[in-house]
Amino acid sequence: MFEVHHNKAALTLILFAAIGGVLYGYDIGIIAGALLFVQRDIAMSAQQMSFLVAAVLGGGAFATLVTGPLSDWLGRRLMLAAASVIFLIGVFSVAFAQSYLILLLGRITQGIGVGIITIAVPLYMAESVPSHLRGRGISAFQMMLTVGILLASLVDLYFTTKGSWRGMFLSAAVPGVIMLMGALSLHDSPRWLMMKGRHEKALFVLRKTRPEHVAHSELEQIKHSLNSHKDHVTGIKSSLLQRRYALPLVIVFAVAILGQLTGINSILQFSAVILKQAGLSSNISAMLGSTAITGLNFLVTVVALSLIDKVGRKALLSIGTCGIVCALIYSALVFGFAAEGPLKGYLLLGGVLGFILFFAIGPGVVVWLILSELLPSRIRSSGMAVALFLNSLTSTLLASVFLDLVGWIGYAGVFGLCAAFSFIYFLLAIFIVPETKNKTLEEIEHYFAK
Repeated sequence: MFEVHHNKAALTLILFAAIGGVLYGYDIGIIAGALLFVQRDIAMSAQQMSFLVAAVLGGGAFATLVTGPLSDWLGRRLMLAAASVIFLIGVFSVAFAQSYLILLLGRITQGIGVGIITIAVPLYMAESVPSHLRGRGISAFQMMLTVGILLASLVDLYFTTKGSWRGMFLSAAVPGVIMLMGALSLHDSPRWLMMKGRHEKALFVLRKTRPEHVAHSELEQIKHSLNSHKDHVTGIKSSLLQRRYALPLVIVFAVAILGQLTGINSILQFSAVILKQAGLSSNISAMLGSTAITGLNFLVTVVALSLIDKVGRKALLSIGTCGIVCALIYSALVFGFAAEGPLKGYLLLGGVLGFILFFAIGPGVVVWLILSELLPSRIRSSGMAVALFLNSLTSTLLASVFLDLVGWIGYAGVFGLCAAFSFIYFLLAIFIVPETKNKTLEEIEHYFAK
């Protein structure tokens, strides 16, 4: 009976992570269809179109710089509620924009809200969900992110027949409202409560999702972990710049940067445009291809989610990055040598589907675990803030120059460049990333301390 109660409470937390993932994915995916129509009402150049795609990522990059410290000050739960409000302000600004400037500012505002969520949700989950469910819990964020992207594609497909880009953007308010309601109904994480000296409240929260003896044991582990890393120096020097944190930080930062250099966000957000230019000339055909991509992304993520705590993080990351390299090289060859026409479009669609398949089974489902599991408790929020800033900054820069790069080196060159970065990611997965399956956060921290 108690086990059922604890599992239900833990699954409630996982459901909350799922809502955050839907909101993040929806915001990423909705732009793909809107790009086909927004220029009819608001004139913009190719460079401005790239900036519009990059704006959400740029806003997210800014948010990641402040979310870690603010999460330590205000708590993870309050930051999630604030993120939802900021996101909703951005949604309405974009949906009713009459100029490019307002459209751009609205997208940046949405990005700030999403950027907070990308740190606060995995951080909250890592600190709240029992270790035997943590892999599935944090990965649920990624799985529902793919659900959000798929839902956005389906909504885009519906509004494509009407040509209504405003309807596409306005629909994003639905997951924003649900996220706000969820954030207001939860407790703060036990580790944050312990950092604030609220031991009794931390124990109360732990007992919600763990048996009594496990809750007491984990409380002592958290207390020991926090006490053993107290130092008398304040500021960033007291945490991120210490030698003992060098290895986990290098791994986390490299994963954050290389994950975006695979081209995932740019390929997803420009997918309809890429397929249209490759040979699928009608808007409906391009959107159907884009929807197929997001649908596969979701299905494979579900499979990966069932494997993450069985096969392990390292194996999935290694398989995924290897497959990404092969798919990107294939796609580059299609653009470089295939004859112009619909066949080229379908050949490219096959390559992008392969890319999505391997990204979803590897980097997609593993990245949030690496970012939240490998960092020691004293620097987890600030380390994740820097990692997500680097992740968002890399994605922003790539998206902002994506169409310019296509003009300079062609799609074949862009896919080849992403393949080179993905190969570096593969080497990192094989030789450096440790396995963290079935380990508590304190055990992982002890591994790096040795």
